Amino acid sequence: MAQSFTGVDEVVHAVGTQLGESEWLEITQEQVNRFAEATGDHQWIHVDVDRATKGPYGGTIAHGYLTLSMIARFGDELFSVSGVTAKLNYGVNKVRFPAPVPVGARVRASASIAGAQETPAGIQVSLQWVIELENSTKPACVAETVVLLVP
Repeated sequence: MAQSFTGVDEVVHAVGTQLGESEWLEITQEQVNRFAEATGDHQWIHVDVDRATKGPYGGTIAHGYLTLSMIARFGDELFSVSGVTAKLNYGVNKVRFPAPVPVGARVRASASIAGAQETPAGIQVSLQWVIELENSTKPACVAETVVLLVP
């Protein structure tokens, strides 16, 4: 269940707060293929099912940036902020992909509010993300993103 914040002041006071975990999400070949179409990244390890079965992972894997892009979806599951005119993706401070995501695997995200900084445009909120890969000791993605909350 998403944590609800009423306005930027509540978010600022919640720095250090764990936001919980999202639901598990299966990564499908159709998602990978659509991402390849959208980005033009048609590397065989992602889209050529037959060739990938003989590759290093025994099948196709999700693009790292597809995994990263799931943060937008998971964010909506984990938190909401009312009393703002916009909640905008401001950027990524750091991102790593410790483990590949095989097609058919399930992932979920956990997040915490790492920081908040007032700017002329609004409040920049840093979020620390871990995208967990089911049945793996390594995460699929670890990232620090920045969201701009515009009052």
